[in-house]
Amino acid sequence: MPDILGATNPVPGYDKAAVNRNLPVSPENTQIQNIPDPTRVGRTDGRTERQDSTLQGDGRVRYDSNFQTFLQRLQETPGMAESLSRIFGWDRTEVSSGISAGMAEEMSRVLEMLQMDAAQLLEFLKGQARTGTQFHGALFALLRSAYVKAASDGMRSDILNFLKCYIDYSSTAHLEGNILRNLGDMADAMPASWAEKLREMTARLENGIAAGDRRGNVLLLQRELFPYMADYVGRTHDMGLPRDLLTMLSLNAARYENGTEERLLETFHQLSGYAAFKDQLKGIDGQSLLALLRSSRFDGESSAVRFANSITAAVQRAMRGECSAEMQQAFQSLMGAILVNESVYMPVNHYLLPLMWNHRALFSELWVDPDAESDGGRAGNGRRHTMRILFKMDVQPLGLFDIVLNSRGNEVDIQVSCPERAVPFSRQIEQSISQILERNGLSPTQVMVRKLERPITLTEAFPKIFERKNCVNVKA
Repeated sequence: MPDILGATNPVPGYDKAAVNRNLPVSPENTQIQNIPDPTRVGRTDGRTERQDSTLQGDGRVRYDSNFQTFLQRLQETPGMAESLSRIFGWDRTEVSSGISAGMAEEMSRVLEMLQMDAAQLLEFLKGQARTGTQFHGALFALLRSAYVKAASDGMRSDILNFLKCYIDYSSTAHLEGNILRNLGDMADAMPASWAEKLREMTARLENGIAAGDRRGNVLLLQRELFPYMADYVGRTHDMGLPRDLLTMLSLNAARYENGTEERLLETFHQLSGYAAFKDQLKGIDGQSLLALLRSSRFDGESSAVRFANSITAAVQRAMRGECSAEMQQAFQSLMGAILVNESVYMPVNHYLLPLMWNHRALFSELWVDPDAESDGGRAGNGRRHTMRILFKMDVQPLGLFDIVLNSRGNEVDIQVSCPERAVPFSRQIEQSISQILERNGLSPTQVMVRKLERPITLTEAFPKIFERKNCVNVKA
């Protein structure tokens, strides 16, 4: 019987029901995406928003995971040494027309800092090690040891609370600057009728910061600034930039309040109640603690800090348009490398080795993992700790050298990947490295020099970087 309700009569052999019945069942076909079910673990499919999916190769930012974004940036961003070589390696006549006088002076100041002998270079490296963390000194060594040996989660939580207060306390100047910038940007994005009063309160807050009245500043933020901004958003329904800046202001204000001396001393006295700290912390009062913490801060006059400040000043000038577009791209790559190396997900220490040799600026990088795992298991399973070092060095006119060093006590093994031009001298290089190690009281267990096929990546040298991939970490 004809199908009078259809547009056309069905063609024999092409009935939809018959075709659907003949489709084969393919449970392992990854092209068929699973229905998301948080109560069960499904098979793998082609879904790209999964936590364990591979990095996207088209440059798009991952929004499902902060850690995946870090891995993506680590894969795409060049190293600091490569970026600095681009900045200082160009012919000055080629870019001089695009550099302002202030920018040229700043870059010349950086080059002057690279005139270092062996002793100065060693002090420069030590300065980077000291400024690489805020947790150094006898007090933090005690806290680190107690955290590892703590028998209760409450003790670990109290140690972390004290460290959090210390970070906020030591970042006071930075937080105050962020708060004032947030308020200034909010006033610029608001109508003039609302911005006038906000600027007046900002001026009062700035005076309080200059006077050191932290408690009064916190009360001003809590009782006047936040209610005023809440009233503004409620009346105008402005869900744009002012509201976003208000969220950032809330974070900075919370840290500013948490970093008061009273809060810091309160968390410290909470620690002194544990038996593990009673003998070591006996006799340390509030003023002694504050003096001890102030002395633990890094020296702002060290050569490493001065070098970092000069690089930062040069980046600021570049981003303001005081150099050519090519130089701006190089400075952007430099800042990207700095942010990646300073990420909370980077489990290894990073150091820069700048040097001026034969009127040529050389930039090398050093990554160090002081607690790397041994090949057979963790160091805690009856094995000695393994320190692993990755050293990237660009030697002109030879090329790039990649050096991987593993140290177990006095035993050291080194693998050197060298350019093709240096391969004929590999035997001499191995003998020289062995002699250097022996002169310094070390025992070379294996020294191998081979041709560099491709640069060694950080993830290959330090598999520990992938440890956090097993964690649940998503972006909101």
